[in-house]
Amino acid sequence: MKPKIIRITTVALSLDYLLKGQLAFLNTGFEVVAVSGKDSHLKNVALREGVRVVNISMQRAISPIKDLISLWKLYHLFRKEKPQIVHSITPKAGLLSMIAARFSGIPIRIHTFTGLIFPSKTGIMQKILIGTDRLLCTCATHVYPEGEGVKKDLINYKITNKPLKILANGNVNGIDTSFFSPSNFSESENVRLKKQLGVNKNDFVFIFVGRLVSDKGINELVTAFDKLCNTKFKNKTPKLLLVGPFESDLDPLHSHSLTTIQQNPNIISVGLQQDVRPYFTISDVLIFPSYREGFPNVVIQAGSMSLPSIVTNINGCNEIIIAGENGWIIPVKDEVAILNAMQNCLMNTIELNNLSKNTRNLIVSRYEQKVVWEALLKEYQLLAYEFENK
Repeated sequence: MKPKIIRITTVALSLDYLLKGQLAFLNTGFEVVAVSGKDSHLKNVALREGVRVVNISMQRAISPIKDLISLWKLYHLFRKEKPQIVHSITPKAGLLSMIAARFSGIPIRIHTFTGLIFPSKTGIMQKILIGTDRLLCTCATHVYPEGEGVKKDLINYKITNKPLKILANGNVNGIDTSFFSPSNFSESENVRLKKQLGVNKNDFVFIFVGRLVSDKGINELVTAFDKLCNTKFKNKTPKLLLVGPFESDLDPLHSHSLTTIQQNPNIISVGLQQDVRPYFTISDVLIFPSYREGFPNVVIQAGSMSLPSIVTNINGCNEIIIAGENGWIIPVKDEVAILNAMQNCLMNTIELNNLSKNTRNLIVSRYEQKVVWEALLKEYQLLAYEFENK
């Protein structure tokens, strides 16, 4: 009988996108159960990964009554399933599942910090978030930061005294570089998509992929790009391609940003896409001005598609991007820096071409998916062996 692992995230979107392929790989050596709120993404996980799924809804925002209900359901689930390992990867799921797993007697309780919210907050909210992360770590038996930046923050803010181990080179799932490859798309396919989106032959396309929210730096990006459109460039017209959903409930964009997105003809918003690769293929540079990240998949994906990136100097981004080799690193919340970086891309073709040549090789050598999966499987096996031989 295979040991049982419960993998848990706050929303099923994280299971579906962040752990794609990983659960099926792990399911060969363990019995994997995936837990999250029920929606189409949870169904996708069940069908694609071939694992059992359990619906327990959790709120991303602070919601005391609903959080207690979710905690109670998780406690009963863990008592019923009796897994050897519970492993969470998102903030609310981490807090609730680590508390529930501890009180239900689960021996191996793992949380991976894919990003930290509190460094970007101030005042009472920062204190609350620090307190909840400390509680999470107290209840966990093992804590894994996704990258060096997250590890440093956990240490500097004294979140936990537990050993902090980074698996492989960071990132929770690595990347399938044969899947994220520009060679998968023909020129005719690229031309067809460009025509559909209104992208012309001489357009220079900056692409953003992710949630269209304030914390991703979209307000600054839209303002900077709007100013960029007032500058004339020889034989090039800048376009901004936004790939991702708007979220008006938790972190809405400023009203002027929404208006600019609607009114600027050079901004193309295509919403959430199941496959982002075609959009990378018709683009020239990824621009990702986020305020905070753990270890952003989108920067790795873009790099594997041979796109250099403009990123902010934050955790994860400043580990994936090496300035002058596969992209540019700029300050956070700085629309002038965003504008200058975009202008540089349009004016310095030689530099851009050199970075584009380096980008894919750097990603392949550091973040190939099988390396990450095998490192995690080895870690599970080690923890299970240590527990069974106490």
